Amino acid sequence: MCESKFKDGLLALEFLGALKQHPALLTPVLCHVDKKLSGLDLERVFKPDLSPSGSNRRLKENQTLAYWADYLLDCEEGEAAVSVEDVLMFSTGLRSLPPAGLDPLPQLEFLDNSPFPMANTCGNVLKLPLLDSYGVFKTQMDFGMQNAVFDFTT
Repeated sequence: MCESKFKDGLLALEFLGALKQHPALLTPVLCHVDKKLSGLDLERVFKPDLSPSGSNRRLKENQTLAYWADYLLDCEEGEAAVSVEDVLMFSTGLRSLPPAGLDPLPQLEFLDNSPFPMANTCGNVLKLPLLDSYGVFKTQMDFGMQNAVFDFTT
């Protein structure tokens, strides 16, 4: 009964025909693929909210973006205290990227007033601290995420 209603719904939207014609194109949108999340995946998904070009703050933000890329690589290679999936969980509340993408789109913001990362999982916003060295950035990111209120194991 439910299968019939589902099929009728797909027919009414003319989606079933499109799915039959282009299964390779539409299957990833409908079906979860158990693909290992990479640091590059997160780097591509999170878009930075940058200050005006040429400003002193923009220089700090660009340096922090380089630290962010290095940190994601360390997470992927097991060189950080958390995994890439943990970073996504901290930032969005999700363990993997949904096939249809995230809404709202994930965003990076920058913090002057905290040495630790912060996140708004409802808005998919990760706030990165503006720090002077990669070593300090990595230590503070690890500490902040490891001490988040939720449980990474679920």
